[in-house]
Amino acid sequence: MSGLRFGTIPVDPPVVLAPMAGITTSAYRRVCRQYGAGLYVSEMITSRALVERTPLTMDMLRFHESETPRSVQLYAVDPQIVGEAVRILLEEDRADHIDLNMGCPVPKVTRKGGGAALPWRRNLFRAIVGSAVTAADGRVPVTVKMRMGIDEEHLTFLEAGRAAQEEGIDAVALHGRTAAQMYGGTADWNAITMLVEELDVPVLGNGDIWEADDAIAMVAQTGCAGVVVGRGCLGRPWLFADLANAFAGRPERVRPALSEVADTMRQHAAYMAEDLGEIRACRDFRKHVAWYLKGFRVGSELRQQLGLIDSLARLDDLLDGLLQVHGDQPYPESILGLARGRSTGTRKVTLPEGWLADRDSCAVPFGAEVDVSGG
Repeated sequence: MSGLRFGTIPVDPPVVLAPMAGITTSAYRRVCRQYGAGLYVSEMITSRALVERTPLTMDMLRFHESETPRSVQLYAVDPQIVGEAVRILLEEDRADHIDLNMGCPVPKVTRKGGGAALPWRRNLFRAIVGSAVTAADGRVPVTVKMRMGIDEEHLTFLEAGRAAQEEGIDAVALHGRTAAQMYGGTADWNAITMLVEELDVPVLGNGDIWEADDAIAMVAQTGCAGVVVGRGCLGRPWLFADLANAFAGRPERVRPALSEVADTMRQHAAYMAEDLGEIRACRDFRKHVAWYLKGFRVGSELRQQLGLIDSLARLDDLLDGLLQVHGDQPYPESILGLARGRSTGTRKVTLPEGWLADRDSCAVPFGAEVDVSGG
C-alpha cells in the first residue's frame, strides 16, 4: 500500500492522471483504468461554465458508472464562483474529489490572469482555495495543481503551497516548470523537493515522467508522496500498468505488440463513440493515432488514412490492413523514455496589464472567468 490518501480516498498506487484538454475524456480514462489503479482526473471544468450550466460543460462532467472515484478539475479566478461550483458538484453528487487548476500555462489563460499566472496574486489565490475548501466542507478532498511560477524571476510555488495548506487543502501537485517554460526544457525536480520540505500535506510531483522508472526516481529524489502523469501516457494507457508494477516493486513492464496496440485503439474509439456518437468520436480520435503508432513501422499513406477516419468500420479495416501489410511488430524499445506530445521553448508569459505590479490585489481579473471548459 502506498499510504497516500486524499481525505478518505486512497490513491494506490500513488499515481494521478493529469487533466489534459481534449485527451482525458471519460473514454480515455476508462481505457487507462483497465491497466492500473490510481486517480484519473477529468478535463478542466470552468467554474463559471458549471454555474451557468453550459451544455458542453455538463457533457464533460459525465462519468461512466465504472469510474470511481470521480475526480473533477476546476478552473477558477473568482472566489464566489468557485464556491458555487463546488456546492453544485456536491449537492448533485457529481464528484468525489476536486482539484483546482492553478498551473495552466496557455497564453489565452495567463493573459487574463488565470492558471499559472494567478498564484502571483497571493491574496486572490488564497481566497479561491479557501472558498473551495469551505464549500467542500470536508465532504470531498480538495487539492491544488500548480507550477513553479510565472518565470524564474517570479516564482510562487513555496508561498502558494504554504497558503494552500493553511486554507485546508488536502494535497498539492507541483509541475517542475514555470509558465514561461510551457512544456519545453527539463522539469526541475529540485523545486518539488523544496516544496516537500516546506509542507506537511502530501506533495505530488509532475514533469518528465516518461516511463515508470522515472516515477520511482522522482519519488526517491524528491521525497514526494506520489506522481502526476501527463504527456507520458499519450497513446500509452498501459503506462499505468507499468506504474502499478513499479510502485509494487515488480519488474514487469507492458510492451504491447502492434496487434495489442490496434486492439486498444479500437476499444478507445468505441468508448468515444458511446459518449459522443460515431462521427464526432472518429473525428476526435484522429489526434490519438500518431501517439499510439509512434515508433512502429507504418507507411505514411496508411498513417494519413488513419488520420482521416470517419467511421469505426473504416478504423477496423485500416488496422486490419496495417497488420496484414506490416505484420505483428514487437513494441519499439527505441522510443522508451522519449518525450511525447507538445514541446515548446521558453517564451515571455502574456499577462494582464499591470499584473506584476500589485501582488496583494484581490480583484478578479476582468474576463478571466470564462464560460468554456476544456482548456
